[in-house]
Amino acid sequence: MLITLLVLAAAVIAFLSNRLPAPIIALAVALALFLTGVNDLGETLAGFGDPIVVYLAGLFVVSEALDATGVTAWAGQQLTRRLGEGRSQVLVALMLLSAVLTAFISVNGAVAALVPVGVMLSARTGTPPSQMLIPLAFAAHAGSMLTLLGTPINLMVSELAQDAGARPFGFFEFALVGVPLLVGVILIAVLLGPKLLPHRHPENAPRDLSRFAETLAAEHGLTGGETDLSYEEGVVEIVVPPRSEHLGDEVHPGMLTESGDLIIASVTRGGRHLDHASLAVGDVLVLRGAWDALERRTKGAGLLSVEEPDQIRRQSVHLGPRAFVAVGVLVVMCLALVLELLPSAIVVMLAAGLLVATKVVPLEHAQRSISLPTLVIVAGMIPMSTAIQTSGVADLVSHQLIETFGAGSPRLLLVCMVVIVLVLGQFLSNLATVLIVAPVAVAVAEGAGVSPLPMMMGITIAGAASFLTPVATAGNLMVQEPGAYRFGDYWKLGLPCILLFGIVATVLVPVIWPF
Repeated sequence: MLITLLVLAAAVIAFLSNRLPAPIIALAVALALFLTGVNDLGETLAGFGDPIVVYLAGLFVVSEALDATGVTAWAGQQLTRRLGEGRSQVLVALMLLSAVLTAFISVNGAVAALVPVGVMLSARTGTPPSQMLIPLAFAAHAGSMLTLLGTPINLMVSELAQDAGARPFGFFEFALVGVPLLVGVILIAVLLGPKLLPHRHPENAPRDLSRFAETLAAEHGLTGGETDLSYEEGVVEIVVPPRSEHLGDEVHPGMLTESGDLIIASVTRGGRHLDHASLAVGDVLVLRGAWDALERRTKGAGLLSVEEPDQIRRQSVHLGPRAFVAVGVLVVMCLALVLELLPSAIVVMLAAGLLVATKVVPLEHAQRSISLPTLVIVAGMIPMSTAIQTSGVADLVSHQLIETFGAGSPRLLLVCMVVIVLVLGQFLSNLATVLIVAPVAVAVAEGAGVSPLPMMMGITIAGAASFLTPVATAGNLMVQEPGAYRFGDYWKLGLPCILLFGIVATVLVPVIWPF
């Protein structure tokens, strides 16, 4: 127990210091527990073969399919076309879209896809982006509580509850608390946001690229066919910088590049379209070809891309057959999860495999979409969760809590679990926090003779309430620069949201899932 507690304390300090990457800390935790004899080899490596790791890897691929085929960008564009210019109605619609997307593709995927949409809507309504983007991220956190897919924590606590002898949570069962949380966060943002959020404009906001092809056609005198964008091919605008290795190269519209995989569609110098040129500093070229080729060539030395090809593809691609396949696979996957036809990890793995096999997501893109740091954090912290259980730490802590508050006060025990996660989750990864606290919560439930379901749901809600700092989650961090936020801007709107999550976790949860 002493070794486990020392390793745990060292891990918390390391996470808080932010001096080492979180995956390295997680691996160090697993190795320390093995080298000190707390865990054996099987327990140390078990995290890397855990179903949740497979589930997460597959979900990253599914999320990439929706994003890369333009489904998420299309949803945002439909939102901008159908709304008026009132701040409240635009904000509510943006937050609802963020929550719904999160329910199926994760917090990070939804926030990344919708930040440009949020910036565009703020310009349309005359509202600073700083009034839009924190609510966008906070709505995503609330949306993570709508389905089993919303966050990896949901699946993890469901499995832990089942291991503790209770039933797993259903696919949409999280929505019983997710809907009140989402409604509450929206009301807080609409009513308190104008006063609690700053009114700032960023220096370099993300650009709206939904009409990129039309813009290029107008500025470079190209036809629609020359700038049409598809999932396979697109166009990109590049500038020749000083000291480029391409200075002096002879080029003309219609020629193939030296590599043979791109076509030069236009050459412009000082606003004049050239039929032939020897490249000089400041010349602008429009290149057309496969997206992979565009990414490779524009990342090489001697060329500067005006906009990143990957961002152009994600925001500008029109919905095609692959988009409908991606949506169809998502629907079938969700149905299979709802009906519990197969284990969750198998369902998601089959969906990811199908998307790669049908070339909706190229293999290279699928590999890049899988966030190895996230998988390593989960796999590395699972041994800590095991050690907390097997070393007796969970039993010790649960015994002390039960002695202090009494087995007859399960609500007070739930409050303790929720407060611990709420505090730690503002500074540590919410995944790591819940992995640490979950075994204690199970032990507390067993020691008090109550169902583990309210304990598991309570800490899940608390884990989603990462609102006080930009480093609490990647979603919070994504909106910091485009919203021109400072570190201290988050807690002002975050405090009422945390209060809401705490009340739902400790008051509403025991009503829905009795002790």
